[in-house]
Amino acid sequence: MSGELEQILLQLTQPDNAIIQQATAQLKLAFKDPAIIPALCAVMTGSQNSQIRQSAAVMLRMRVKKHWKKIGPDHRESLKAVVLQAFQQETEHTVRHSLSQLSAVMVKHETPDRWPALFTLLNQSTKSNNPMDRQVGLLLLSKVVESNPEPFKPHYRQLLQLFGTVLQDLDNPTAMYYSILTLTAMTAYTGTEEMNLMRSLIPTLIIALRHLIKADQDQASEAMEVFDELMESEVSIMVPHITEIVHFCLEVSADTTLTDSLRVKALSCIAFLIRLKSKTVLKQKLLNPILQTVFPVLSAAPPPGEEDPEDEENSNEDDTDNESPKHFAAQVIDTMALHMPPEKLFHQLMPLTQACLASDNPYERKAGLMCLAVLAEGCADHIRTKMLSSMLQTVCQSLSDSNQVVRSAGLFALGQFSEHLQPEVSKYCAELMPLLLGYMSALNQAKIGHVTKAFYALENFLENLGSEIEPYLPTLMETMSALSNAENLKLKELAVSAIGAIANAAKEKLVPYFLPVIESLKGFLTDTRDEMRSLQTQALDTLSVLARTIGKEVFSPLAAECVQLGLNLTNAIDDPDLRRCTYSLFSAVSTVSPDCLNPHLTAITTIMLLSLKSTEGVTAHLEEDKTFVLLDDDDDDEAQGDTILDEEGTDNVDPDIAGFSVENAYIDEKEDTCDALGEIAFNTGAAFQPFLESSFQQVYELRDFPHEDVRRAAFVAMGQFCRAQHKVWQENPTEADHQALQKLLGVVLPSFLEAVHSERERHVVMGVLEAMNAVLKACQGEALQSPGRLQEISQAIRDVLKKRTVCQDGGGDEADDDEQQAEYDAMLQEFAGEGIPLLASAVPAETFQPYLNELLPLIMNKAKLSYTVADRSFSVGTLGEILQSLVNVSGGRACAGKLSNKLLPVLVAGVRDSDSEVRNNSVFALGALAQAAGPLVAQDYPMMLSLFSNLLSKEQDRRVIDNLCAALCRMIMSNMEGVPLEQVFPALLARLPLKEDMEENKTVYSCLAMLYSQNPALVLSQIKPIVSASSHVLGTKDLDTETQNTLVMLLRDVAQRHSKEFEVAMKSLPAEQKMKLTGAVSQS
Repeated sequence: MSGELEQILLQLTQPDNAIIQQATAQLKLAFKDPAIIPALCAVMTGSQNSQIRQSAAVMLRMRVKKHWKKIGPDHRESLKAVVLQAFQQETEHTVRHSLSQLSAVMVKHETPDRWPALFTLLNQSTKSNNPMDRQVGLLLLSKVVESNPEPFKPHYRQLLQLFGTVLQDLDNPTAMYYSILTLTAMTAYTGTEEMNLMRSLIPTLIIALRHLIKADQDQASEAMEVFDELMESEVSIMVPHITEIVHFCLEVSADTTLTDSLRVKALSCIAFLIRLKSKTVLKQKLLNPILQTVFPVLSAAPPPGEEDPEDEENSNEDDTDNESPKHFAAQVIDTMALHMPPEKLFHQLMPLTQACLASDNPYERKAGLMCLAVLAEGCADHIRTKMLSSMLQTVCQSLSDSNQVVRSAGLFALGQFSEHLQPEVSKYCAELMPLLLGYMSALNQAKIGHVTKAFYALENFLENLGSEIEPYLPTLMETMSALSNAENLKLKELAVSAIGAIANAAKEKLVPYFLPVIESLKGFLTDTRDEMRSLQTQALDTLSVLARTIGKEVFSPLAAECVQLGLNLTNAIDDPDLRRCTYSLFSAVSTVSPDCLNPHLTAITTIMLLSLKSTEGVTAHLEEDKTFVLLDDDDDDEAQGDTILDEEGTDNVDPDIAGFSVENAYIDEKEDTCDALGEIAFNTGAAFQPFLESSFQQVYELRDFPHEDVRRAAFVAMGQFCRAQHKVWQENPTEADHQALQKLLGVVLPSFLEAVHSERERHVVMGVLEAMNAVLKACQGEALQSPGRLQEISQAIRDVLKKRTVCQDGGGDEADDDEQQAEYDAMLQEFAGEGIPLLASAVPAETFQPYLNELLPLIMNKAKLSYTVADRSFSVGTLGEILQSLVNVSGGRACAGKLSNKLLPVLVAGVRDSDSEVRNNSVFALGALAQAAGPLVAQDYPMMLSLFSNLLSKEQDRRVIDNLCAALCRMIMSNMEGVPLEQVFPALLARLPLKEDMEENKTVYSCLAMLYSQNPALVLSQIKPIVSASSHVLGTKDLDTETQNTLVMLLRDVAQRHSKEFEVAMKSLPAEQKMKLTGAVSQS
């Protein structure tokens, strides 16, 4: 049979399609013959044509991979012998490569200990004196270890010693290359005993890579992945050599003669190290050398006649495939901003940035602006509080630069500032809006790529303006409606997107423009031409924003139609972005009119769960051409049965697959589907019950998804499902619903706690903590029913505050100079700290007291002056929230009384802080302490009153003044005898109405009502300021309904019983306020 087989394989190499088809049919027949395996072996060892030998090896590999179970023991043994024999006698590299892959597949089924001849061959060849034999042996070794690293573990020490020798064989770069590939495959499986050996290999590895770069840059680029693998699984191996590794990577990054892919590898390795070990990078004084190398890369001009990818006319904003060294250089700085203390970073970075900004070279000016832009996210607090005005001035000046490349970078920076430096940036509205609108109006001749950048800046700025947008609305809406009727589809899309941003700020103020906007959106959504796709996606997005912002009354009549529009689109068009935006629309509608979704929940959850399950967009990178796949589908059905019987579990790593990549659109689809499902479940309540379990199951499986954004969204949705189930149980308290809630909490909370400890990505842990806080807030004591749960959650919070979790590089450098850390590390601790008051309000105080005693010092510590403003503000703010929680729990008063001596010094110092936010939070906390501890802190009232009186006489910040008023009210309500009302009450009323912290109106007017019931004469003596203050707040949004009623009842009572005094007080009011007040009081 082997003769015929060789003939058929020869025909397959002919350039004639008809011959190939005929040969394929013959081959399919041959494959049905049980003698196919010996025949393929014969061709593989006997044919004179190397191409045929290779084809036979590839086919054999596929046969073995699929039908190993059906090959009898004798055949298996002879096959093992033949493969090794063929390998030893083969002279062609391509055939050897295929043979080593065939061996790799066999090693998956036939573990190495059952194949001693393989070991003998590996041993002999890798130690041979002949360099060629060594190289071939190492090729075979790399393939078999990659295919199944674990069974080789007993031999790791021996292998590492071998690599120590091979990596010094600098004249044999290919041998070094195969060694490094094997090392990479082993890394994830190495145990503690191999660590020291691996650590000692690093300097040799660096020298080997230097030589490999000279010999073959593509191989070197692949070999450099050994660093990624080491960082992923065992970064401690690299720490002692971090200086050498960084210097090596800098050398590669700076060498413009090397390929982009190599330089990108080196830069991303530096970024990865900064992410994992920023403290070590700073300690080893590597920040300055990194910056000195990265800046020239960032500011390099593109080759003559070319542009940077982001400046090309047809560049796509969302194009994340920009694999240029320049793009990665910016990422290194971005990573520094996210993972280093701003003071340390800015000290070394700003001189370089300023030199760039002042340069005559436009690409250096661009680099300076890009640098400012990428700092905005990670160092937001530092920039907002210390350097915003100068940085904004620099960016605004760049918008009038003579070079468009610089103007584009300026627009990007302004967009980043608007996104990350809120609310301070919006305070520059009066300067920035005219500048941006002027810039937009001068763009009529500009290319669309640049217009897109201008829109990016404008949109991000508008989005957060709030009511400040009002004066600009007519101009903005006129511009956008003109553009949404433009010919150019991209311009339409930009305008539609901007309308969404405007709606976010304007909310119900957009009502006058609503109908024409809706009509044009509907027009876009019903046009099914392919070129409309990205405009439709944008229209759906903007429709979702309108649903959430324009107001229930205006949007509800359209809700049902929107749901139908969305369903029609997902049925008609298969596109991940379109589906994603449709799901977001469904969830937006669920906030306004959940009933509209109920009839469609079956259809909606079905498509959404398909999006979560789908593996679409996941591409397996295959090692080689798959010409022969067709030939092996002859008995797929049997193969199915074969897999089920596989007692070694599923065989899911295919040696032909070099890795997976997932298209961004499909990642975004999964992320947004999780977000939408969680929100829909919560808003539709009982109607969602039949779908809750299947939805939860699907989302729960994504908690280990490779992409961190999907993991984060899955955790957030799991929290939403718990809140949804809790709401259903509260509305209809049945035992079955209660059990369902406990069952859900019993799965979700442990998975949250596990993620807090072991998840590596900081922003996923932030999402988990936020989701856990939302569950605690909604479910309260129900979430803590399970024995030990309160302790576990407290422990997790404590671990984050002590920086002991994996994403905080926990357990690493013990001597942590605590007070300076990256802003995002501080933010992570804030999310953890927010859990403390939630726990305090969920259980009796005596139950929580032992945990609180452990947590409080960690919070109080951050109030020291050596910490940042954000830390101090968080510290006293959290103390205030904890005290506020104790007001309403059993035993809370005694607990607050016990804590007062510890807390008072911290809070008093906070009231004297130079920062208004710290003062504000401290004043609130002192009021909360008085409210919680009541008479137990009576002895401290004189000191507190003197402190407040002193502050009231000089405080300029309105929010602090509002909180002072509220704190005095809390002191009065909690212990009236301790307050000299004759002096305090008039001083308090003189500061009304509240101007900024409207939530405290509730406190102030509750206090007034209480005083009136207990000391009416005092209230009457001050009726004039009381009536004046009331006239400002009655009938406005500044009072909730309950407080409105309290105030109206009080005024009505005064008007009836003391009409004369009331009339006199009313006389001094302006006519409009007098009418409003008379109306409110006289309504029955």
